Amino acid sequence: MKNFKQYLIILIVILISGGSWWFFSAYYEGEKPVMRLSEPIDTIGRKRIFDIIATDKKSGLRNILVTISQDKKKHTLYSRDYAVRGIKEKTFSIEVNSRDLKLHDGEALIKISAVDYSLRKNSSALDVRVTIDVTPPQIYLLSSAHYINPGGTCIAIYNISEKVVKNGVRVGGDFFTGYPVNLAGKDCYIAYFALPLDAKRENTLIEIVAGDKAGNESLNSLPCHIKSRKFRADSINITDSFLKRKMPEFQQRNDSLPGTTPLEIFQYVNRQERLDNFKTIQSICGKPESRQLWRGTFLRMEKAATTARFGDRRTYYYKGKAVSRSIHMGIDLASTKNARIAASNSGITVFTGYLGIYGNTVIIDHGLGLSSLYAHLGTIKVKQGETVAKGDIIGYTGASGLAGGDHLHFSILVGGRFVDPLEWWDSHWIKDNVERKLAAVSRSS
Repeated sequence: MKNFKQYLIILIVILISGGSWWFFSAYYEGEKPVMRLSEPIDTIGRKRIFDIIATDKKSGLRNILVTISQDKKKHTLYSRDYAVRGIKEKTFSIEVNSRDLKLHDGEALIKISAVDYSLRKNSSALDVRVTIDVTPPQIYLLSSAHYINPGGTCIAIYNISEKVVKNGVRVGGDFFTGYPVNLAGKDCYIAYFALPLDAKRENTLIEIVAGDKAGNESLNSLPCHIKSRKFRADSINITDSFLKRKMPEFQQRNDSLPGTTPLEIFQYVNRQERLDNFKTIQSICGKPESRQLWRGTFLRMEKAATTARFGDRRTYYYKGKAVSRSIHMGIDLASTKNARIAASNSGITVFTGYLGIYGNTVIIDHGLGLSSLYAHLGTIKVKQGETVAKGDIIGYTGASGLAGGDHLHFSILVGGRFVDPLEWWDSHWIKDNVERKLAAVSRSS
């Protein structure tokens, strides 16, 4: 009997202790809620949306309050009471509309506070100090005489009132990045941009764009004189011997090509693979050196005849019927078989290898968004990442890719868009459109 009483007392003590422990851990716990931002925030522009994650792993969330204060004026951004306990985690979006809240440029404080369901009402707060910036950057155009041909290149030189995260020239749906340069001790930006082949003065909008860290964006219309230009129409006959000779080259590299006949394969290659190759080229040219690597006039292949021009609108005929179309985005140069190919200017090779319709290809980055492309090579003599000087031999001509015979397809690209190489082979054009603009800005600084 005595032992039974002892065991009973021990059991009661255990139950009381366990109950007390459960009560204190569940209802009187002392763990505070935890809040965190989904992303770092230090600047807010005209509008900013961000997420907050609030957690309380013990008794759960009871109340959440988010405010923003500036000049001793407090605005509630979010307030929520939870009617039931046990909500362990909540993610919610906060919108700060600076204009509606009448916030101005300067510092502000975002305060995030939470209370849990413990009897202690544990609370915690997270202070986030931010800079309100609702003023767009100012753009100051420094260059003038923006004459440009359809399919041609132009440069704009400008300054911006503050540090920005994005700037450049927008031509329709195309964006050309601007790069920081220093001209005679003056910091400014230069953007090389291209005009589409079908651009006309009345339907082409060209503007300088600048966006700051807070998301404020400025647009300045860029006055340009767009010249008139027509491109040739070219007819090319596709023969059975060409199809039998060239289509296996593409089938070997892609055995899933659609089409059951050599003509159907050609139609797919000339349409879809050409488009896919262009996207690849844009990606390759997407991260150029932010400094100028080239100097002077670009070299043209020695003793070579021009067999196709930039912008030629090609129609392909098979047995008298039009079967495919394309636009030629370079200049074809033919010399002797296996002729030497020199780098047209100094730069860094960013691609060497096989590239669909272009066959064996070399692409050189000349900095500031300017690149050159050499296609249909028989042999490549440089490696990717190699620095080359103007005139260095980078390969030999061939007939790889969608080529009917031994020749070099040469292209110039600006911001990943094809432009007319004739301009870059012309020392007078470079002097008038590049060097004189740079010199004029330098003199004015």
